[in-house]
Amino acid sequence: MHYSNLRDSKGAVIGLRCQDGWIADIGAHLSSGGDMDGEGRLLMPAFTEPHCHLDKTLWGEPWHAPGAGPELRDYIENERRVLSACKTPIAERAGRMISQMLAYGTTAIRSHVDIAPDMGLSHVEAMIELKAAWADRIDLQLVAFPQQGFLTKPGTQALVREAMQLGVDVVGGLDPAGIDGDPEGQLSAIFELATEFDRDVDIHLHDPDQLGAWQIARIADFTEEANWGGRVMVSHGYCLGAIPDKQLDRIGRRLADLSISVMTTAPADTTVPPIARLTDLGVNMCCGSDGIRDAWSPFGNGDLLERAFLAAYRFDWNSDPEFALALDCTTVNAARAIGRDARGLVAGAQADFIMIDAQSPGDALCRRPGARRVVRAGRIVADDGRLLV
Repeated sequence: MHYSNLRDSKGAVIGLRCQDGWIADIGAHLSSGGDMDGEGRLLMPAFTEPHCHLDKTLWGEPWHAPGAGPELRDYIENERRVLSACKTPIAERAGRMISQMLAYGTTAIRSHVDIAPDMGLSHVEAMIELKAAWADRIDLQLVAFPQQGFLTKPGTQALVREAMQLGVDVVGGLDPAGIDGDPEGQLSAIFELATEFDRDVDIHLHDPDQLGAWQIARIADFTEEANWGGRVMVSHGYCLGAIPDKQLDRIGRRLADLSISVMTTAPADTTVPPIARLTDLGVNMCCGSDGIRDAWSPFGNGDLLERAFLAAYRFDWNSDPEFALALDCTTVNAARAIGRDARGLVAGAQADFIMIDAQSPGDALCRRPGARRVVRAGRIVADDGRLLV
């Protein structure tokens, strides 16, 4: 398939040719005469969602305004009550959300899936079936997520092990100190499972300030000891926005050396890992949605172009290089963070891209137009909000 009359990030008219799901060629010499006229739209890499919770979404359900808090455990308990009362199957709720995300231009998702003794592997089993159902349209990675604690809930470790045996892609963790109260024990268990089953690691870390920073240093230690560089993500990492600059630089350089990625949602209500500074230090920074219209928050719509905007807005960015960084956090950086092809729009890369009605990356981010043609593995799968597959 030859797509012509497109514009690159600098405004040049280009085209690209796809073959067997890959970009075979790209450049100005393909700008005309294609099978599909791009109508002068901006060409962008497809989005990758590096962090969400599809099994918890209430997308398409009656309006629910969360009223939980103030502590993390309060949110967890409230979520259990809300989801227990919801009778719509996970596959239906999550499937609605995947449809929306694909229409916006997301072709790969990492979703954390709750595991706990009182629910067993019911969420995991539902999401594995959903992954198979969507396999020809979207890449879906699943994380075994011990929302109620890895060690404090007896039986959870055995369930995570069983999830790995079922084929779940990533070993998850949650606040080794704040939730389990045993950071060494949790990290030891996580990395033992990861190395045994040859799986990546993704740890939620909400613990603040020096407690959080110490845990990131220990995650780095475990990563180095296991030779697991490039296969670990720290999600949230609020502490990185609250420590002294010299300490941040020291931790950032270590994360970069070990190729440990950091995911942020760019939240408005707490400290945030400084994306630009950590990027300068060599850390692979990415942005994700986290919860989307669920018991934790009514916000979110699955549009990673909006998430990139929120990152830029959070840091008061207003230049084209800064807008480009925000977009990288939801495209190539996010792909790298979850172990996917992160080469972007070059010959030989996977043919996942968006043709969007915008003049430039900055225009796309600031205006967030709905007119988007989404290509997955070389074929158009969505056009201006409508799924075609």
